[in-house]
Amino acid sequence: MSSDPLNEVLELTGEERYDYFLSEVLEEREIWILVNAENRFLKIVSEDEGVSHLPVWPSSAFAAHYATGSDELSPKSISLPDFFKKWVPGLTRDGLDIGVFPGADGTLWITEPEELKRDLQEELSGF
Repeated sequence: MSSDPLNEVLELTGEERYDYFLSEVLEEREIWILVNAENRFLKIVSEDEGVSHLPVWPSSAFAAHYATGSDELSPKSISLPDFFKKWVPGLTRDGLDIGVFPGADGTLWITEPEELKRDLQEELSGF
């Protein structure tokens, strides 16, 4: 492990990063995405698996780190209530999954919007 806390978290396994994501999001009550100058969110389409997903992060720092090298992308926060009310139904309608917290090795946890919402609500109830 490195001495940089950001890199230490990025080196965790996909499942460990998912758990970290849940706890951080519940503490801060926001989810981070990347948007371009036209305020359009980053969507990643995998040609191999035919899966499209919205990558999300637990903080601005992790989103910004992912966007390093791209002048066009900047972090944008979504409040948890907005995510539940607007984003989950919209992503579900569009058939877009969520890629939770891409790691240093490029791996990430892909889940359906409703499933992430359930996990967050389950964690919230015990918070």
